[in-house]
Amino acid sequence: MMKAFSSLQSLFWCHWAMVRKKGSLILCGAFLFVAWNALLLLFLWGRPPIGRLGEGGGAEPGAGEEWGGGKTKVGGANGLAGEVIRLAEEVESELETQKKLLKQIQSHRELWEQRKELGKRESEDTQDEKNIEELNKPQQIPAVPRSHKTIDDTKTVIEKQEVLMVTQPRLVMKEQEPEQEKKKMVENEVDRTKPSPQIIIPILVIACDRVTVKRSLDKLIQYRPSAELYPIIVSQDCGHADTARVIGSYGSQITHISQPDLADIPVRPDHRKFQGYYKIARHYRWALNQVFNVFAYSTVVIVEDDLEVAPDFFEYFRALYPILRSDPTLWCVSAWNDNGRDGLVNPGMADLLYRTDFFPGLGWMLLKEVWAELEPKWPKAFWDDWMRHPEQRKDRSCIRPEISRTITFGRKGVSLGQYFDQYLRYIKLNTEFVPFTKADLSYLVQEKYDETFEKEVYSAPLVKVEELQQGGSLKGSGPFRVQYSSRDSFKVLARNLGVMDDLKSGVPRAGYRGVVSFISRGRRIYLAPPEGWTKYDTSWS
Repeated sequence: MMKAFSSLQSLFWCHWAMVRKKGSLILCGAFLFVAWNALLLLFLWGRPPIGRLGEGGGAEPGAGEEWGGGKTKVGGANGLAGEVIRLAEEVESELETQKKLLKQIQSHRELWEQRKELGKRESEDTQDEKNIEELNKPQQIPAVPRSHKTIDDTKTVIEKQEVLMVTQPRLVMKEQEPEQEKKKMVENEVDRTKPSPQIIIPILVIACDRVTVKRSLDKLIQYRPSAELYPIIVSQDCGHADTARVIGSYGSQITHISQPDLADIPVRPDHRKFQGYYKIARHYRWALNQVFNVFAYSTVVIVEDDLEVAPDFFEYFRALYPILRSDPTLWCVSAWNDNGRDGLVNPGMADLLYRTDFFPGLGWMLLKEVWAELEPKWPKAFWDDWMRHPEQRKDRSCIRPEISRTITFGRKGVSLGQYFDQYLRYIKLNTEFVPFTKADLSYLVQEKYDETFEKEVYSAPLVKVEELQQGGSLKGSGPFRVQYSSRDSFKVLARNLGVMDDLKSGVPRAGYRGVVSFISRGRRIYLAPPEGWTKYDTSWS
């Protein structure tokens, strides 16, 4: 019997191989299932009747012993029952085998369908590439009448030739064609920066031992428009039990993960006081690896457990994601303005956005591709200042707002309140919801932004700082430009005007191409280097 089943199983897999070649997976699976059961029934029907198991079986009257009484009766009954049970077990075993085979057919079918779809896509991509190559090949075209001109991409006009070899020839026949081309370019630019409604943007909350993380999580959940599109992942270091209980109280509204390595990090003696900075860098590296490599997201917005977010925090990042993705001269989007103190920003321009060469942090978006670049060389400590080094920045910029979309309420921390009392506590948080996803933000793409920005800055009247101060003779609402020419002159002017005066590798906070934009006594001011600026001096630090 087992040999028969083995033969049937071999037949099954032979048919299965043929099915894979032909691709009729579902039909053949059904056919084999029916055929298998038919063969099983034929096999069972072809067996001898239960009462005639062979000579001397004694299971039926006349088959050896008479079906009589006493001991023989009992033996015959037990033999019959045993045979029925054995047959039932065989049938059950074979049905279980069939069940497993059908599951294998189903799994192979799904895999085959996936491969078929992938192959179809690859075929289409290959065809598209071939079509592009054909279009890019020089084409031989007949002579053009002298009354027309053939213009190639280099705008060279070629006339009076019998045979022309041109790349992507265009025959200028209508005066309105340039207008159509211009319109098409504008539409393409808008498409490139149009928000993608379905991209998942996770929020990574870096936590340690602050139970006040509740304030941060409450605002994130309050303003979050969709739990599916904005999953919140809270990564906790330190192993602080009270903080863990607060995070756990949110249940399924968030995902709570814990950094497993809580040991002190060996550091040189003069860095023992910086142990906290080393642990923060270790935690960031672990948490970002979880987001990109374990959860497999393509982007993330990082906030810390002492940040409160604005009502349009999620809207802001969704609108700017496609620009970050499409512009290679950008490497982050930040919710923070380092000079965002009340009085230094225009409260009536909540929708105003800038490019900045200074990495702001404090609520920022990062792409998986940039993390893949940074992770292998991630520093052991002081990760935010490390991000501001030219080797990491590579002349790339970030987007930042006029009015911050985050504020910090955490005076307690590893920095021991550095900058908090002097600057951070006065940062203005935006309270007005700005529908960024409905706005055209293509002006932030570098090729558009730089031309407009430089024209606006260097067309502003050049004034002295004394004219801007109280009692100064300056009239008008601005903008005005104040010029610095050295590291020391920048610091003096920044202090006099109330903006942050520190530089990292020569880049001023919130600066772009050396220019810091802010409001002073109700006027727009540009603290700027001389016209013709080309690069930062990394010795200015």
